[in-house]
Amino acid sequence: MTALDVRSARKDQLIAGETGDWEVIVGLEVHAQVRSKAKLFSGASAEYGGAPNTHVSLVDAAMPGMLPVINKFCVEQAIRTGLGLKAKINERSRFDRKNYFYPDLPQGYQISQFQHPIVGEGEVEIEADGAPVTIRIERLHLEQDAGKSIHDLSPTETFVDLNRAGVALMEIVSRPDMRSAKEAAAYFNKLRSIVRALGTCDGNMEEGSMRADVNVSVRRPGEPFGTRCEIKNVNSVRFMALAIEYEARRQIEILEEGGTIEQETRLFDPDNGETRTMRSKEDAHDYRYFPDPDLLPLVLDKKWIEEIRASLPELPDAKKKRFEQAYGLSAYDAGVLAGDSDAAAYFEAVAKGRDAKLAANWVSQELFGALNKAGLALAQSPVSAEQLGALIDLIADGTINGKIAKDVFARMMETGDDPGAIVEREGLRQVTDTGAIEKAIEDLIAANPDKVAEVKEKPKAFGWWVGQVMKATGGKANPAAVNEILKAKLGVA
Repeated sequence: MTALDVRSARKDQLIAGETGDWEVIVGLEVHAQVRSKAKLFSGASAEYGGAPNTHVSLVDAAMPGMLPVINKFCVEQAIRTGLGLKAKINERSRFDRKNYFYPDLPQGYQISQFQHPIVGEGEVEIEADGAPVTIRIERLHLEQDAGKSIHDLSPTETFVDLNRAGVALMEIVSRPDMRSAKEAAAYFNKLRSIVRALGTCDGNMEEGSMRADVNVSVRRPGEPFGTRCEIKNVNSVRFMALAIEYEARRQIEILEEGGTIEQETRLFDPDNGETRTMRSKEDAHDYRYFPDPDLLPLVLDKKWIEEIRASLPELPDAKKKRFEQAYGLSAYDAGVLAGDSDAAAYFEAVAKGRDAKLAANWVSQELFGALNKAGLALAQSPVSAEQLGALIDLIADGTINGKIAKDVFARMMETGDDPGAIVEREGLRQVTDTGAIEKAIEDLIAANPDKVAEVKEKPKAFGWWVGQVMKATGGKANPAAVNEILKAKLGVA
């Protein structure tokens, strides 16, 4: 085993091959775009979108004589992220030139950090199959993004858009501590929840502001690490899991047939669910790194680092623990709600002064389920936290019952109207008049004398009577009153 290999294999994580079990080893290099209005070394806009080549300064276009100037806010965001990852902040770091040639890299090199990153070792704790697993962070470094090559506008030409060129990225490099696609997905999601809570990256994978290079290798349990292949620019958690599973199987088949794994860079094809060769894998010396002569070493003030530390918000793990203790939520519900800062804020607004467990159920099950079905993000929800809280109030004060509440909620999703207005407009108030309930029950007894005898012999038949009363009252009857009056009329305990 290597010095980095600190995790023993679990039987349920192993992949069965033709000649025995195999273990998959995964490490991620996550590229998170820094949440900043300007780019890393220029004042050009870092905003997503815009017409091609409209967010480009002379620095970004590599015009002769143009010198980079570090964006202090991007440095602060990197420090903030490092602190959120429980990582060491290096008080002295350095920018290097990573040399390669590509049409969307106008300088002919990328300004990055190699030997001296701004953030050193840290860790992230995830849950895998109910058990905590610590994933070690090797480093976080700042670098500038490249532009974008566009190949689909013409069958014979490639176009270059430099709007992204120079945008600040944080590359967060993990140790090879993950042992399954499930763990890799959990780690990525946890990392995403942390940077979103910190406000250092919006985590929008659709816009490319968070993506990952996935390193995959396989080995027999207990043996040294195998040769790894890197799958570039995976921008979906689902695709990440599919890519890992396919690549692991591909490598196992090669090895079991007596072949060897070539170190290479691969791409994931989501249409076919396969990875394919992109190019041979480069090593550090291929990029001819050397210190950028236009940028001085970055020296950080300890006092500034501590000021940033003091300003950190409550992070997902701490929030989850508080939700369990303060609101009495289960570990699962607390994890779902605390894992996203927007969801956590929405839940707390709904739960304020109300039954927290009921609020959690409505948010995590009814609301999230409806939004998922409609393909909407929480920010696009037609139902505000105040409106959902008002709906829960109507249940609590007996105005409506749980069944009616679900119908009201469906109308809220459709119209965005307040629950009280929907209840009054559509006459959905709960029937609490015991006289009306008694009348409905007496009519049912008169029409079903055989069922009266049956329920006395078979107590389980009582449910049929409850259902029939609710049906007769349009679902509006108070369930507690229905149960009480039925028992008295039918003479059952």
